[in-house]
Amino acid sequence: MPDKHAKLSASGAHRWMACTPSASLEDQFPESTSEYAEEGTFAHSLAELIINYNLHNMTKPQFDKAFAKMKKDKYFSQELLEYVEGYANQVFEFVNEAKLLCDDAIVLTEQRLDFSAYVPEGFGTGDVVIIADKELHVIDLKYGKGVGVNAEGNPQTRLYGLGALEAFGMLYNIEQVRTTICQPRLDMVTSETLTVDELMGWAEKEVKPKAEMAMAGDGEFVVGDHCRFCKARKTCRARAEYNLELTKLEFKSPELLEDNEIGEVLRKADQLAHWVTDITEYALEEALKGKKFDGWKVVEGRSNRKYLDDIKVADKLKGAGYDEAAIYEKKLYGITAMQKLLGKKTFEELLNDLIIKPQGKPVLAPESDKRPEYSSADNAAKDFAE
Repeated sequence: MPDKHAKLSASGAHRWMACTPSASLEDQFPESTSEYAEEGTFAHSLAELIINYNLHNMTKPQFDKAFAKMKKDKYFSQELLEYVEGYANQVFEFVNEAKLLCDDAIVLTEQRLDFSAYVPEGFGTGDVVIIADKELHVIDLKYGKGVGVNAEGNPQTRLYGLGALEAFGMLYNIEQVRTTICQPRLDMVTSETLTVDELMGWAEKEVKPKAEMAMAGDGEFVVGDHCRFCKARKTCRARAEYNLELTKLEFKSPELLEDNEIGEVLRKADQLAHWVTDITEYALEEALKGKKFDGWKVVEGRSNRKYLDDIKVADKLKGAGYDEAAIYEKKLYGITAMQKLLGKKTFEELLNDLIIKPQGKPVLAPESDKRPEYSSADNAAKDFAE
């Protein structure tokens, strides 16, 4: 479950550890949410319900009553249910694995984890914590599908591991801490296992000093991928200066740039595009509040004509002698909408052999991209020519 607005949250650790002054800068901005975040919160709540029922922490009538209520939520769908059930099944694979090593393994859900010994006021929530013999296992559900998140070297789940160790390390003879991130919509499960000494060493050498700097607002601003969800990203001067570095190339025609210059532009292009979008959104938000920007004004955007009342339009046309088949079009749901309607399992059972995925157009990607390199420059030229 997401952290409850701690200044140095575990979910924001990748940001404040990389750019320590950003935490104080973010304090100047209000908290916000989105439909994606709300859907993720709902998925966590449903997962907690299903896992607790399977752990026999509630009766069937209690589960049925709670589940019936959740089915009425606007975010509930058959597709979401199947993804959450898939995650719950994965959790139980881990639980069964733990019970093979330890008959009395303990499983906790939505466990508050306090790591304030290393990060001032630091706490978070472990979706699932399994305590078995010499291992602590913290499992984190991420319902989003935009970006794959790896548990290897992940500061958020490591901080959760520290919190679990603080809570249970004195009660059990823990030798190693395992952290897992499950992203059911990407069919992605990754884990990292560290010895207690390795985790504590990371906490002392990396976390503590950076947390102290972040709380004090000290350190240098550092621009990177971690800026994408920073609340200060739209008006951050360091980010602006970094992106404006491209102007040193004086916007020469591409054929006049050196290969290394083109590589530099490509490396920055994605961040530059996000920055321009953020600046445009911010300027519009402020302009609507009355702020003036030199050379710019708010105007009404383009719009399309629409019927005032579809039913009245249809009735009028039918009254004028037009056949219903002539005024209505019949259209099959798209793949995404159909899968949401049927649920992933039923969708695949019924339609899997009728779905194709054409080869994608060639695109440039950084060498770190996990996709294999496109096989032939000739094929690329042929595709673009079509």
